[in-house]
Formats: sequence, structure tokens, C-alpha cells
Amino acid sequence: MAGVRTVVLVLCAGLVAVLLGGCGEEDGPGDATRAVADLLRQRSAAVRDGDEAAYLRTVDPRSGPYRQQQRTAFRNLDALPLAAWTLRLDDTLPVAAERTTADVRLTYRLSGYDTGDATAGQRLEFVRRDSRWYVAGPAPGSRPQPWDQGPLAVVRGTHSLVLGAGHPGAPGRPGARLRAVAAAADRAVTDVSAAWGGAWARRVVVLVPASQAAMGELLGAGPTAYAGVAAVTTGRHRDRAPADRVVVNPEAYDTLGTLGRRIVLTHETVHVATRAGTSPATPLWLSEGFADWVAFRSTAGDPRHGAPELARAVAAGRLPRALPADADFTRQEGGDGDPVAEAYGGAWLAARMVADEWSPDRLVALYRAMGAAESRADAVGPVLRAELGVGPGEFTQRWRTYLERELG
Repeated sequence: MAGVRTVVLVLCAGLVAVLLGGCGEEDGPGDATRAVADLLRQRSAAVRDGDEAAYLRTVDPRSGPYRQQQRTAFRNLDALPLAAWTLRLDDTLPVAAERTTADVRLTYRLSGYDTGDATAGQRLEFVRRDSRWYVAGPAPGSRPQPWDQGPLAVVRGTHSLVLGAGHPGAPGRPGARLRAVAAAADRAVTDVSAAWGGAWARRVVVLVPASQAAMGELLGAGPTAYAGVAAVTTGRHRDRAPADRVVVNPEAYDTLGTLGRRIVLTHETVHVATRAGTSPATPLWLSEGFADWVAFRSTAGDPRHGAPELARAVAAGRLPRALPADADFTRQEGGDGDPVAEAYGGAWLAARMVADEWSPDRLVALYRAMGAAESRADAVGPVLRAELGVGPGEFTQRWRTYLERELG
């Protein structure tokens, strides 16, 4: 009987260990994956519950400056309208790990702004101390989020949410710059809604890092990768992302006048609004051209001022033979003029031509029909014929004639 009783006790002890998941303070080295996964669940719950003490209990007590940075990060997060927040482990950790790095996936949603979940990946360092696991800091090269870049100023516009990372006075005193960005973003949302219509959030989230280098960090690029670029959207072109962010390069944005800032934010807001209606079948000349058409359409004036590089090319006898290809929107070394600027100018005037010679409604219908196509091969020719009654060759020739007339 004693032997049977011993077996029963051993089985019960094993069952309890399985049910508990091995994630408590008694975890052994072999439980690293489960323990860190549980640590991330605790960290997620602390953010959702607004529990700073619980959040800091997940941070390595010996991490020094990182611990203070995490205190700031938590307070930044606590100021956001979070509807959801979850961290998940994307890796399997070494069996005998005591200190390791792992990929972590963040999924979150901003209430009132996101129509779906935003996602971000980070690589974090974890350490085991006295049978407990902690977050010890970001691994080298890990991309930060805006709340990781110092105090976060939060400005709520009528249709916008502006997050200023690392700005003086944040979060209590956001400053005139961020309020002006919010006002421009609000107007952009109104202009885009009037042009595009349809179902979209009619809200935009704008990130304003403290510097161009900080912008590069957010986007996983070098400190000068976005030199001269006033703003970008985080969603890839033709990617159906439900939670785009507009990221402003403060150094380039600040060189613009009021009208230039409005045009930039309107252009990027178009990408946010139209993302769900864009697909791999949509050519960049249409998605970029439509964004510029919306941004410029309320401004009066000579189109040569809106597309100066292309106007110079046309004046020099370099009239484009074909609509801009997708690759033309990527900066390349060498060649005459500024090919990227010329591509954007050509795309804008292609969209403008459709609005002028057909109608603005036909332009919107063309965009939506391109995005609904199964592939690029099924889109351009058939959609042009169905929506405008012309094939690619005739459309291109009409566009070239339009360029000569408008820019000549």
C-alpha cells in the first residue's frame, strides 16, 4: 500500500506542476519559455490595468537607467486611449537560459482611432534572477516605439491624435508645434473625407519624434534615411493595414510654410484613408497621384509650381514616354534631374487629368476598381477600359499631351 501511495503522490505532484504551467518563482531553467511568456502576460495586464507598480515588477531591478526609462514609458502609455494591449513571445528560449534575447510581438489598438490592431515587433533581453524572470532592456538594433523615446506629449485634435516623443514639457505642456500639427491634421482629415468618402476611421494618428534621427529609429532606418522627407506613413504601399501612423520628420517639416505642411499631411492622410481600398494591383502612379491630387486640389495656381522638376524636364525636351513605374518612386543615384520628384509630378498630373477630363468621381471610381482587382495584370488595362473607356496606350498618350499643355 505504501508503494501505491507514493506513486499517487508523485502523479498528483506532476499534475499540479502541469496545471500551474511552471511559471512561478520555482521555475527551473527548462521552463524559460513558459516563464517569459507569463512575464509578458503580467506586463500586458499591468498596462491595461494602469498598474505602474505591477509593470515595474516585470523590469530587472538591477537594470539601472532602463528601469527609469520604463517608468517613463509606462506613464506615456497610461496617457494613451488604449483599447487593447498584448505582448506575446515569438521565440522558444534555450532550455538552460539564465540571460537571453527573444522576439516579442506587440498588438495594440487606440480607441477611437484604429479600426483594427496595430502590431510591432521588438527584440528584448530577459534575465533570470533568484528564480524569477525580468525584462532587462531592448536588444541591440531593436526598434523603439514612440513611448520609448522619452516623455510623450499627447494632443487630441478634433479628428487627430498627435504623439510628440521626447518633446520638452511632455506630457503636461505639449507646445505650440504639436498643437499646430493637430490643427493641420484635423483639416487634412476633413479634406480627405470630402474627396474619398467611403468607410474609414476619419481619424489620423500622427507621430512627431524629437528629431530626424529619432524618426529613423522609429522606422528602423539610419539617422539620415529620411533627410528631406517631411512625413511618411508606416503602412507599406498597397498593404491593407488597419492602423497606419503618419510619422513627421520635424527637421524637414519645419522648413515648410503653412501651405506646404497642409499638403504633406493631407497627402499622408490619403494613404491612411485609402489603405483598405488599395491592393498589390494598384500602381503607385495612381496611389501617389491620387494622394497628391487630394492634397493640391484646394490650391489654385500654375501646375508648374506643383511639379517643378517635371516642368523643367518637359521644358528641356524630356517628356516622359510612359507613366511612372513603381521603381521610379525609389531614389536612385545618377541621371538627369530628380527622377523621384519627376515621378511624383507625373503621377499627380495623371490623377489630375482624370479629374479634369472625366470627373473627380471617375478618379475615385478608378482608384477603387484598381484596388479591387486580383492582380496588376487584371487591373490596369481592364480597369481603364471599364472606368474611363480607354486602353493603356490611349491613356498614356492623353497624359503626355496633358503634360505638354499644362507644363509647356
